[in-house]
Amino acid sequence: MRKTLIVVLGPTGIGKSDLSIQIAQHFHTEIISADSRQIYKELEIGTAVPPTEDLAKVKHHLIHHRSIHDYYSAAVFEKEALQVIEDHFKAKDTLVMTGGSMMYIDALCNGIDDIPDADQKIRTQLFEEYKEKGLDHIRLQLKQLDPIYYDQVDLKNPKRILHALEICLTSGKTYSSMRTAKTIQRPFRIIKIGLNKDREELYERINLRVDKMLEMGLEAEARAVFDYHHLNSLNTVGYKELFAYFKGEITREQAIELIKRNSRRYAKKQLSWFRRDREINWFEPEQRNEIINLIEERLKQDEQQTT
Repeated sequence: MRKTLIVVLGPTGIGKSDLSIQIAQHFHTEIISADSRQIYKELEIGTAVPPTEDLAKVKHHLIHHRSIHDYYSAAVFEKEALQVIEDHFKAKDTLVMTGGSMMYIDALCNGIDDIPDADQKIRTQLFEEYKEKGLDHIRLQLKQLDPIYYDQVDLKNPKRILHALEICLTSGKTYSSMRTAKTIQRPFRIIKIGLNKDREELYERINLRVDKMLEMGLEAEARAVFDYHHLNSLNTVGYKELFAYFKGEITREQAIELIKRNSRRYAKKQLSWFRRDREINWFEPEQRNEIINLIEERLKQDEQQTT
């Protein structure tokens, strides 16, 4: 049988983890997490890491294997995930990958440009400049070093600007010259399952999920890492709003409302990104049988073609 990666994707709070476990159990396989925050071992509640009992049901990869102090990127994820896939496919024919991190999923499914890792000294220096002199300062540097990428990048996103500057200064080349956007053909078949719901219902699920996270201790978890709030790994929904509350910039009630609002906005952004991909088969989370049937049908077609 042809090796097959089953990708379960969709907006935050839609129920990807539960469905992925059901699919993995049905096909007697394992799961790769494609979540850019579940990798951090210091974070659990705010990143919606599956509970211990769910992790015990099916083996999960790339969860809690890094520290918030580590450098990590879509390119690093691609390398690590491909190694898991290569090792797994030596004995198994199917594997599940699930998550909502758009860049990570694209990196694994389509490949990512071969861009060198930035020098740690340069990265630290640029971040210190950004903290001291502000966004306009690093924007101007990028405009001087790589005017082409400057015209393309979101100029309100310091993470993207800093990353491009790091690469320019490390390599001596423009970041834009390294971005080829070529799609890589993987040596395995990919079946993409997208989950979605009516927008109002999705937003209600997201609001309730935030309430549940707070009940589970999200505020205490955020306080435990507050000393490192400047790290990029913590510049994420659920933590940055609470950090603003801890610094006295907003009230607790405002922080909670912002977490809900920003989570809804992120879900909208995820859906806009995923809808460009015509290979995604869309379902509602409750359509478990229909999803299993579609996967089995695709696998059966493959068997027929090889006999």
